[in-house]
Amino acid sequence: MKNKKIILAISASIAAYKAAFLVRLLVKVGAEVKVIITPAAKEFVTPLTLSTLSKNPVYSDFVLNHNGEWTNHVELGLWADLLLIAPASANTIAKMANGICDNLLIATYLSAKCPVMFAPAMDLDMFTHPSSVQNRAKLQSFGNIMIDANEGELASGLNGKGRMAEPEEIFEVIEKHFKTFEDLLGKKVIITAGPTYENIDPVRFIGNYSSGKMGFALAEELANRGALVTLIAGPVDLVHNNKNINRINVRSAAQMFDAVNENFAENNIAIMCAAVADYSPIAVANEKIKKQNDDGLIIELKKTKDILKHIGSLKTNKQIVVGFALETNNEEANALKKLNEKNADFIVLNSLQTPGAGFRHNTNQVTILKKNGEKIAYHLKSKNNVAFDIVNEIVKITNTIDA
Repeated sequence: MKNKKIILAISASIAAYKAAFLVRLLVKVGAEVKVIITPAAKEFVTPLTLSTLSKNPVYSDFVLNHNGEWTNHVELGLWADLLLIAPASANTIAKMANGICDNLLIATYLSAKCPVMFAPAMDLDMFTHPSSVQNRAKLQSFGNIMIDANEGELASGLNGKGRMAEPEEIFEVIEKHFKTFEDLLGKKVIITAGPTYENIDPVRFIGNYSSGKMGFALAEELANRGALVTLIAGPVDLVHNNKNINRINVRSAAQMFDAVNENFAENNIAIMCAAVADYSPIAVANEKIKKQNDDGLIIELKKTKDILKHIGSLKTNKQIVVGFALETNNEEANALKKLNEKNADFIVLNSLQTPGAGFRHNTNQVTILKKNGEKIAYHLKSKNNVAFDIVNEIVKITNTIDA
């Protein structure tokens, strides 16, 4: 963690005293730590203590000093490699989940471009209340990483869940987080994302509801772990953040095939996440097709080229190929058939029958089916967290190839 830039944001909880120990652990391994503390949290731990331990000023208000100098929350959010909210009180979690921006901590959270972790700390009844449960789940659906609370004696005298994780536990989570950023250092990855549009005429097309969110989450996760990513994106309204992502925009299945075919050979890993059209019109009208006084319109279709099958036939024993299967019936059987026919290392299966999974959602529920027969089923989670799980499985295969 040497030279990593970490913001520790402290909200009002008796557990705030643990923040001092956490700052010391982080500074000791060479991390650069800046602390944000809410005004109410100052009742539990002093800015002087935190400033002394972090060797940096402690930020609390939007106005830095009596001269009217502004605390730039946007600059803080861009500076950090990690934003950690610990302790995260029920009040702060609720504000984070709903964008209620009334203090510097929340303003920085809403401006942060880095990964966000939060460590809940509250009494038992507050922790189990449906609104608190929903708020924590909402933050996780945004891609925020929760460091779960422990069970034990609480400030109220009750015994149960709600006690903030110990500084050493939080430190281990942070350490593991930064270590993953070297998993794929120097590896080259090609990934497809989004739908394809097959023109009927200048104003109409055959397409699907894919938003590209899953593919873009994967591209970001791969790049964050050190990979050089070529992202071949269909027509989507999404942006990528990591500078190690080279984006190629395409529209049709044919254009996506050509882009993949041109770039596949030089890549170590290929992930075919796009929802590519299976058919496209044989003939495309040069002008808008007008409504006729007849019973209907017949459009003849032809099969598009199978991108996953094509690269599966080209892959070497030094390359990894991952496919996706979005199914509506006989899900596992269809996915296994695809796995065997396309020569993929594993297939990521999800179903439109699962609430919250599939097109347009920010969440997904997947099952990974591997060539070696292994099956790994995950619960519903944010697409960012799904991307983390998928990349972990890719890393496992990469390690066997490199061994």
